[in-house]
Amino acid sequence: MKFEGKAWVFGDGISTDHITPGRYFHLRSNLEELAKHVLEDAREDFAKKVRPGDIVVGGRNFGQGSSREHAPTVIKLAGVQAVVAKSFARIFFRNCINIGLPVIMCDTSDIQEGDTLSIDLRKGILEDKTQGIKLMFPPLPDVMTRILKDGGLVDHVRKHGGFNLKG
Repeated sequence: MKFEGKAWVFGDGISTDHITPGRYFHLRSNLEELAKHVLEDAREDFAKKVRPGDIVVGGRNFGQGSSREHAPTVIKLAGVQAVVAKSFARIFFRNCINIGLPVIMCDTSDIQEGDTLSIDLRKGILEDKTQGIKLMFPPLPDVMTRILKDGGLVDHVRKHGGFNLKG
């Protein structure tokens, strides 16, 4: 799984409230409309300027706060193809995998706004093509890569059937 896109750089502590502002609570059953306000409290113009294939780059503890699944969902609906950060809130990380949005943990300190990033999930390499630097990250476990490839957990279960709980 390889992809390339333009970097949108955010800082540390981007919460699910930054991603899906509480004042749009009434839109939680209309995710396409909610996606028009994604990350609005972190950067007012993001939702209007983000393009399909772009990549969100965060600092530490990206996705902290509540465990609402619609936070990563609206990021994906806005066209973002991956989120890269120094670290993630655990439930946000897993929600991303479950909805089919790749998440990569690596040192994002040198990535600049607008840089072109190339990501190889299987090899664990993020290349900043603008700056000519390569960053290594731990490849995702095979089960997570398969879930992402299938489009998320629901599609993965539909494709492969239920889980065998007996071992």
